[in-house]
Amino acid sequence: MNTEYIVTARSNQIAKNGSHYANLKITAKKGEAFTITVWDMDENVGPHIEDIINVDMEAIKGIKFPKMADFGWFRTCRKATPTDSLYQLIPRPIDKSAWDQCIDHMLEWCHDEVLISFIQQERDNLYEQYKNQTAATSLHHAFKGGLLNHTYELLHMLEGLYSTLPPLKIERCLIAILFHDYGKLKEYDENMEPTKYMYLMGHTYISAHVLHNKLNAAGISNEETIRIVHCVLSHHGQLEYGSPVVPCTQEALIVHYIDNISAHTYACDETANMEKCFALGTKVIKD
Repeated sequence: MNTEYIVTARSNQIAKNGSHYANLKITAKKGEAFTITVWDMDENVGPHIEDIINVDMEAIKGIKFPKMADFGWFRTCRKATPTDSLYQLIPRPIDKSAWDQCIDHMLEWCHDEVLISFIQQERDNLYEQYKNQTAATSLHHAFKGGLLNHTYELLHMLEGLYSTLPPLKIERCLIAILFHDYGKLKEYDENMEPTKYMYLMGHTYISAHVLHNKLNAAGISNEETIRIVHCVLSHHGQLEYGSPVVPCTQEALIVHYIDNISAHTYACDETANMEKCFALGTKVIKD
């Protein structure tokens, strides 16, 4: 029996034989998303994000991971509108008021006037840049505005945890969080597709390089700059996960762990019961 699903993410790929295919993330209710590989699907052929489709999920659920389908197994119905109940399942960027409130609250705990000035100078520009940018193509926060929401989640977690933590310089954490994934502005294009910069440099290097230059231009001391940039360079936590260095300061540890929490819990929440979650390396149990 066919059921209506909405496409919440799409990643276009090319197979070794040169044929085009797409990975679609579809959902019919919050916390139950499926990723399906659809063969022989050109990037210009629907369904696309925010399309509502009819899918025989009983047939697809029976396929072992990875789930694969032919284009003929479903058809594009229509573009979702705000009156469709499924439309509410499309992730949206957080409001500017939430962004500002969180940052303003933490600035009350800051004491370094030079770093406070730097944060104030960058916060609005970063919101505008992040609100239309994805954080990934599939693993976590893979939607327009995903980079903004992921960054906000880290800020909000820092806001909640700060009073329980050992002494640290919160200004360093704040700046590192704001810039830790800045390089993804270059890694993904406006269609949420990877660019050459992902493979030539990677977002960790780009983020650290841009931040280092901005801190220098703002007159931040070399020692302070090194401490902040270290938090960005080490935010993946381990060398095998793409960090050129591992966290070795209190601030860097906090940035790494809350980044991990945001990415992994989002990926888990978006995975359906008994479906494999790549980020966790296992199936997710929800029943």
